[in-house]
Amino acid sequence: MARMKILASLLLLAAVPSLAQQRTLPLWPNGTPEPSRVVGPEIDPTTDRDRMILGKTSTRVTNISKPSLTLFPAPAGKNNGAAAVVFPGGGYSLLADLHEGVEVCQWLNSLGMTCLMVKYRVPEPGRFPENVEDLEDAQQAMRITHEHAAEWGIDQSKIGVVGFSAGAHLAVVLSTHPDDHSNPKAPGPTGAERPAFQMIVYPAYTTENGKVVEAVKPTANVPPTFLVQAEDDGVKVESSVLYFLALKDAKVPAEMHIYAEGGHGYGLRATALPIGVWPSLAEKWLHSIRILGPAVP
Repeated sequence: MARMKILASLLLLAAVPSLAQQRTLPLWPNGTPEPSRVVGPEIDPTTDRDRMILGKTSTRVTNISKPSLTLFPAPAGKNNGAAAVVFPGGGYSLLADLHEGVEVCQWLNSLGMTCLMVKYRVPEPGRFPENVEDLEDAQQAMRITHEHAAEWGIDQSKIGVVGFSAGAHLAVVLSTHPDDHSNPKAPGPTGAERPAFQMIVYPAYTTENGKVVEAVKPTANVPPTFLVQAEDDGVKVESSVLYFLALKDAKVPAEMHIYAEGGHGYGLRATALPIGVWPSLAEKWLHSIRILGPAVP
């Protein structure tokens, strides 16, 4: 019986090679550039009220004082060299690490991409530009990904970012300020921090008083952008619409999908609503910008 259980486990690992090769690296092995202000150990603050999302359980994590980068390698024989660094959302107070992190990486793996999920520091008082700690974590995640590109089978010209809600805001901040060096105790820019593309899903904090926040106002150097949001999102759909118009003014290639219904925080989970097709549209977009190869019909 024990032998059969071992054999079954080996077969399971063979069926999901990316899970067998997962590894987590500290973003700052010698300590964060600033002393941590986080009090208490990492915990999952999920309650019974918010545990279920579209019929499936979810998890979250907070009190992150030691940020990390988890590698989800592209499946053997399917790796196309593209990669994405993923920032889960959570209002900069926690991270929705399952449905906006792990499940996103599994989807990207299915496209032949390598995925790097970031556990950035939360909770944090304020955000960029008043607080640069989350941007520092995002920059460091990009640097580490570039440093290990050859080892992980990644084409350095095809490393982008994917963000959800507050994580989408962090992706936008990184794309707008990859060379920011506000803290002299943090590493200086190397050129590896700039994403090749950005996928922005129900972004938060990008607009205020009917206009794009100056700190995330795009320039011509922002990479090609994919946006998706629902009109009934409590964060307000203007977060995507006004940002899209700013991208247009900056002459940044951008594609936006707005749906009537969907709310906020759904990730990639299946829903009968039309918004549930957005991952397939994102895949076609990745082909259209040549991250996944030639465009598909």
